[in-house]
Amino acid sequence: MTKIEINGANLAYDDTGSGSPVVLLHAGIADRRMWREQVPAIAARHRVITVDLRGYGDSELPPDPFAHHDDVVGLLDALDLPRAALVGCSFGGAVAVDTALAHPGRVRALALLGTAIGGHEWSEEANDLWDDLVGETDPEDFAASAAGEVRFWVVGPGRRPEEVDPALIRFAEEMDRRALTAELALSAVDVTELDPPAIERLGELRVPVLVAAGAADVPDIRRLADRIAAEVPGAVRLPDVPDAGHLLPLERPDAVNPALLDFLS
Repeated sequence: MTKIEINGANLAYDDTGSGSPVVLLHAGIADRRMWREQVPAIAARHRVITVDLRGYGDSELPPDPFAHHDDVVGLLDALDLPRAALVGCSFGGAVAVDTALAHPGRVRALALLGTAIGGHEWSEEANDLWDDLVGETDPEDFAASAAGEVRFWVVGPGRRPEEVDPALIRFAEEMDRRALTAELALSAVDVTELDPPAIERLGELRVPVLVAAGAADVPDIRRLADRIAAEVPGAVRLPDVPDAGHLLPLERPDAVNPALLDFLS
């Protein structure tokens, strides 16, 4: 792990391999460790940078206003990288898209896995699914909240917890407990969002875009992948990956890694 000052914050990152640069941006329930199955595979052909977004994992969170997409470009500047391909999962995908819209000359390609998009509003179906699967949790009980989020996102509405690798569930809960701490701290900081938001600007993207989702992810995520593929010129929508929830790269590297390598090449 290396730490580097970006826009006034020390961000933690790992830098592996050589070749055309690829930056991996983690989900909001995780940190840069979620890419542990991708780094060795991609680093065989590319320079791979995994970063903890500000406030997450080992990165710091000063109280000053900031934008995650500006931090991504700040990291590219610090590493003397004119452009990079961005691979994002969930919240990391939303940051990747915002970066491509705010700094279009800096992004070579986008791979979006179970992605969120800035400005997207969750459906009533998603809210009802949360109530059915998780219900109310004490926001100050990070262990219970993480267990609920992992039940909803990582297991998904169409599977039972016993159908999912228990080691994956334990690791996801451990990452999410840290992420919940980060999100609580982030709620007290002014985080700049794109205006208008990315959900209204998908047609502006002019880089190659790959979109994928897990077949066991919540329906809103799969529909959002369909929308991105429909609105982004030339975007490629992969078939939903069987037996995979929201942390698709971590759960099904056997499906994700070949698709990423093919796309990035």
